[in-house]
Amino acid sequence: MKTQGRGRWVGPRGLRWAGLILSCLCALSVAQAERIKDLGTFQGVRENPLLGYGLVVGLDGTGDQVRQSPFTQQSLTNMLSQLGITVPQGTNMQVKNVAAVMVTARLPAFTQPGQMVDVVVSSLGNAKSLRGGTLLMTPLKGVNGQVYALAQGNLLVGGAGASQGGSSVQVNQLNAGVIPGGAIVERDVPTTYVRDGIVRLDLNSSDFGTAQNLTQALNRTFGSRTARALDGRTIELRAPLQTDDQLAFLSQVENLQVNLPPARARVVVNARTGSVVMNRTVTIDEAAVSHGNLSVVISQHDDVDQPDTPFGGGETVVTRQTDIQVQAADGAIRRVATSTNLAEVVRALNLLGATPQDLLSILQNLKSAGALRADLEII
Repeated sequence: MKTQGRGRWVGPRGLRWAGLILSCLCALSVAQAERIKDLGTFQGVRENPLLGYGLVVGLDGTGDQVRQSPFTQQSLTNMLSQLGITVPQGTNMQVKNVAAVMVTARLPAFTQPGQMVDVVVSSLGNAKSLRGGTLLMTPLKGVNGQVYALAQGNLLVGGAGASQGGSSVQVNQLNAGVIPGGAIVERDVPTTYVRDGIVRLDLNSSDFGTAQNLTQALNRTFGSRTARALDGRTIELRAPLQTDDQLAFLSQVENLQVNLPPARARVVVNARTGSVVMNRTVTIDEAAVSHGNLSVVISQHDDVDQPDTPFGGGETVVTRQTDIQVQAADGAIRRVATSTNLAEVVRALNLLGATPQDLLSILQNLKSAGALRADLEII
């Protein structure tokens, strides 16, 4: 069975599990070129996290209970005092439309004062919902304690209650929301990515083959000694000294296409949902596994293809084929012939009603026996 060049989704058709879905995604496409901007980032070009504490007002009786969240009352008292309103000491304010919140944002690289960034607002106390609330002006600080942005605005909180069979089902989280463009940048963060004509490119993942291919592609395009790999993750580039030339150079670097080496064979299994994801380099060898009421037998044989007529000038071709047979205790057999990928094994197990735990145990046994040629990662 030839499956190269095609992606295949192996799913549990016809299975009747109580809320369990077993799926297998096998990426079988051939290796293709990727842009450098999708493989890594330039050192120094990064986002900076911002954090602030504030108050959300205008809630419809779903705010904090001040007795259980005393910091909400303290914050409200401090805010009113700054506005010239004095609250008598010892006053127990029973407000239900105010909630204490934490406000977070990410300041992108090259952001200038006056530009807008999105903010995320999350309840800090015991508020039931932030829907319909308004965030009061909140300073957002960086790790150095300086204020870099001011946030304020109306919250966008998703999720409405849905009724199913007489019971209420809450779809989304109501104690957090976003304010698109809710913060105004007050201070910029200097971004330095070129030092003495040297730029460093950090790959998203460490791989010596990718670093070598990327270095060779850069040197072919921009000339020898333009790039050199410092290790499996960092590549050093010689950039032009002029700023305008640097921008054009880095733009060309980002959009350069690079052929990637075959990825490391890996199988990722979600033990809670039974989902299985594997890449195209996963293969299996001969093995026999018995687990509960299921058994899996993987065998190999040589398939000889001879010319139709003697002395016809053709050649005899011998190919190595793998036969997979999966059998349940009730005698049901699912046979997958001439396959060398794990996706067919998972599909056969699905059709016989294997549970996620059955599949996980079988994959672990195949790995322990050395028949599964891949890294097995369980999340």
